Amino acid sequence: MDMDPSGSGGWRFAQCFGDKGDVEDITEADIISTVEFDSTGNYLATGDKGGRVVLFERNESKKSCEYKFYTEFQSHEPEFDYLKSLEIEEKINKIKWCKRQNTAHLLLTTNDKTIKLWKVFEKSLRVVSETNHYEGPRPLPPPSLRDHLKLPRMMFQENIIAALPRKVYSNAHAYHIHSISVNSDQETFISADDLRVNLWNLGISNQSFNIVDIKPVNMEELTEVITAAEFHPQQCNVFMYSSSKSNIKLADMRDSALCDRHAKCTSSTESCFEEEEDPTTRSFFSEIISSISDVKFSHDGRYILSRDYLSLKIWDINMESKPVKTIPIHDHLRGKLCDLYENDCIFDKFECVWGGDDKHVLTGSYHNFFRIFDVDSPNDVVLQADKSAFKAKKIGGPLPNKNGLKNGRPGGLREAMQSETLDFNKKILHASWHPRENTIAIAATNNLFLYSAA
Repeated sequence: MDMDPSGSGGWRFAQCFGDKGDVEDITEADIISTVEFDSTGNYLATGDKGGRVVLFERNESKKSCEYKFYTEFQSHEPEFDYLKSLEIEEKINKIKWCKRQNTAHLLLTTNDKTIKLWKVFEKSLRVVSETNHYEGPRPLPPPSLRDHLKLPRMMFQENIIAALPRKVYSNAHAYHIHSISVNSDQETFISADDLRVNLWNLGISNQSFNIVDIKPVNMEELTEVITAAEFHPQQCNVFMYSSSKSNIKLADMRDSALCDRHAKCTSSTESCFEEEEDPTTRSFFSEIISSISDVKFSHDGRYILSRDYLSLKIWDINMESKPVKTIPIHDHLRGKLCDLYENDCIFDKFECVWGGDDKHVLTGSYHNFFRIFDVDSPNDVVLQADKSAFKAKKIGGPLPNKNGLKNGRPGGLREAMQSETLDFNKKILHASWHPRENTIAIAATNNLFLYSAA
C-alpha cells in the first residue's frame, strides 16, 4: 500500500451507515461507542449509547470490501443500583468477538457493570399450514370419522437472525468496566475496571478470579487507575494493563495468582524501567495528558501500541526502557490545554489500532480527522470521516474540504487539522481495522464510515 504523504495514500471513502443529518439533530442514544471487526473480517459489530448492538456482514455480491446490515439487538437496558443509588447506563463500552466454532456467532458485550455473551444465529421459522380445521386460510368442516383425522403439517415461512444471551457475567466489578479481552485459548477472558482486572471462564458466569488489584487500603492514597487491559494474541498466560501514570505493565499468570507485581513494566515516566520526565515540560496538565487511554498488542505479539492524549507510542516488548517510536498527534493543541480542560475534552479517550499487517497504525483526532501512520517510515495520511465524503460519492465528485483540495493533501486536511476552527464536539474515538485487508471502520458520532485502500 502506497502511503504517499502528498496524497491520500490510496485510501478512499467506501461506505457510510447511519443518519446523514446534521450534528445538532443527533439523539444521544444513537452515538456509536465501540466498533469491532471479527477475526475473519467478514462481520463488523458496533455498539451505541442506547445499549444496542448492530452487526454488518460482508456483501459477497460486491467485488470491493462492502458491508450490508445483518441484524440488530438490544444488548443492555438502563438499570438502577438501589444499594448505591446509582444509575447504570445501557451504553456499550466494548464488544469482542469469539472465534466461530460452528455456524453461530459468539460475542461479548459490556456496559459499566455487566458483561454478556451473545449467540447470534440464523434459524428458520415454521408455521402450521394444515390442520383438521383449516387448510391454509380456508376453513374445513370438522372431521366426522376417525379416518378423516390428520396430523398438522408444518411449512417453512422464513429465515430470521436470532440473538440470545448465553451467559451473563455480573456483580464482579465495583467500578466501571472499560476493557474486555478474549484469550487466545478461546476459553477465558479478562475484564478490567479502574482498580481491578478479573479473569473469567466463558462457560462459568457465577465465578471470576481477581488477578490484578491496585486498590489501596485507604482510598485517599489512590494515585493511579487502570485505563486499559488486553491479552497477548498468542501466549494465553500473558496480558498487559496500562495506567493513568503513563506505564504499561506486562504480566504472566504463571508467576502468581495475583499479578500486581508485573513481569515487565514498559514505562516512559515511572516505575522500575524509568525514563526520566523532562522537568522543564512539566505543567498542571502533565499527569492528565500522559495518562494512557488505550493499548494494543501487534498481531504477532512482538510490539505494543499505546495512545495518550498527545501521542502514539510503539514499544518493543523486549525493551522496557523507552518506546522504539513516538508519533506526535496533538502537538498543535499544546497551547490550548486550558480550554480543553475547561470543556473536558482533555479527558477524551482516543483508541489506537494496528493494521492487519502490523506495518501501519491508526488513531483519531478532533473535527472527525483520523491519521494512518507507517510504522517503518515517517509517512502518514490524514483523512476526515465527514458527511461531505458521502455526498461526494453520491454525486460522483471529488472529496471536498475547505481548501478545495483532495482528501489527504498536506495543504488540505493536514493544514485544516491544525487550524483554529476545530470542532471539538466531532471526534474519532473508536476505530477498527480489517484483519486481512486495508479496510477500516471509523465511528464518527452516530455514523459508521468505511474506508478502503488498494
